[in-house]
Amino acid sequence: MNNKLDGHIESYGEQFDFAFDNQIMLNWYPERIMRLCTSGQSLLELGIGHGYTTNRFSRYFKRHVVIDGSTLVIEQFRQRYPKCPVSIVQGYFEQFETDERFDVVVMGFVLEHVENSREILEKYKKFLAPGGRCFVAVPNGESLHRRIGHAAGLLDDMMSLGQGDLALGHARTYSVQRLNQELEAAGFQVARKEGVFLKPLTTAQLQLLTLSPEIISGMCEVAIDYPELSAALLFEAKVDL
Repeated sequence: MNNKLDGHIESYGEQFDFAFDNQIMLNWYPERIMRLCTSGQSLLELGIGHGYTTNRFSRYFKRHVVIDGSTLVIEQFRQRYPKCPVSIVQGYFEQFETDERFDVVVMGFVLEHVENSREILEKYKKFLAPGGRCFVAVPNGESLHRRIGHAAGLLDDMMSLGQGDLALGHARTYSVQRLNQELEAAGFQVARKEGVFLKPLTTAQLQLLTLSPEIISGMCEVAIDYPELSAALLFEAKVDL
């Protein structure tokens, strides 16, 4: 399993074809979560990935624990952020156990990778403190740029795995409806539905436009109210509303 995780390490570098999208979304959604949470809380995060979110969260939350199963991803993170105070637990999400309860659990672009997403949701629900909040981010298979590509005859099935999905080891795509159903089936109640990055064109087309940081920020702000059209989804779920 570890070899499988390490096999996608090249897709977590700056030369990845979709690094443009990753830098936007992975810098945006942690900032959005931190707007909604207080700095004195504890956080359990699933997956280091590119390291953007883990580095940011560790500077904000009072206690921050992250789980990751890839030796290479952990080593890459430590090299990039040697002073990051996060507590890293190496292991698979399915095997993690602790008596600690956290105010916040973040599954940022995790569910599309795992074999059994419902198992993960049900397992990590029990690690929430009373009144705790779970934030889940996943790619949106019905995003605006996919809808346009489908209408133009360039994409037969909006929910099919694309080149970037396969390179990152994605097992499935999500829609607003599917994510909502999975959370409810696992015993959560959805408290918030937001979009991440309103992306009207392909990555290559957007890069040709050399958009300003202000425009990109605006595309993320507008996306909050249009999850069904955004490149990714960010849901907040609770056990008791």
